[in-house]
Amino acid sequence: MKVDVLTLFPAMFAGPLDESIVQRARKTGALDLTIRNLRDYTHDRHKTVDDRPFGGGPGMLLKPEPIFEAVEDLAREKTRVILLSPSGRKFDQAIARELAQQEHLLLICGSYEGFDERIREHLADDELSIGDYVLTNGALPAMVIIDAVTRLLPGVLGDDESSHEESFSHGLLEYPHYTRPADFRGMKVPEVLLSGNHAEIAKWRAEQAKLRTKERRPDLLD
Repeated sequence: MKVDVLTLFPAMFAGPLDESIVQRARKTGALDLTIRNLRDYTHDRHKTVDDRPFGGGPGMLLKPEPIFEAVEDLAREKTRVILLSPSGRKFDQAIARELAQQEHLLLICGSYEGFDERIREHLADDELSIGDYVLTNGALPAMVIIDAVTRLLPGVLGDDESSHEESFSHGLLEYPHYTRPADFRGMKVPEVLLSGNHAEIAKWRAEQAKLRTKERRPDLLD
């Protein structure tokens, strides 16, 4: 998969995307990631990317010219252009799986008071938010989405089955896990997990996933 990120703060991406699973995916070629500075698509000496909103109001808006030029330069036939802003639909595991099927993602990080509306209307294929809160800019949401999508790419986790058993993969939170020792300071692993009875273990795990979801995230059951 190819991912391009358009941002005003490329230095924020150094570190988080150079470690762990994302780093491995980049080294193996499963993920071709490029971080691009939006200011490189400006033509004035001040590299201006924002301006005041028509009609007045606080803050500044990202101008259409640099973003249109960047998308026209980077997008291909199968590119999916995604704006990152609090106004987008909420990102979840189902959307991560949807994006993992794409050939090329172009993530455009919001900043200031947001985007000129013409960018939404004429460039974007989608608009995503990672939660009901406001961040300084779209760099952190872009990192979250890249991480979530990358681990779903074939071969990235080593054992592709592990991604199918995680929280949210089936609409539920994940069941409890235990490892050795079986008895730690009197806290014992449930007997069913030591039984070797795979049918009973599967049944217990399904029950625990439903119970945990009901207690912690009843909205998922709705």
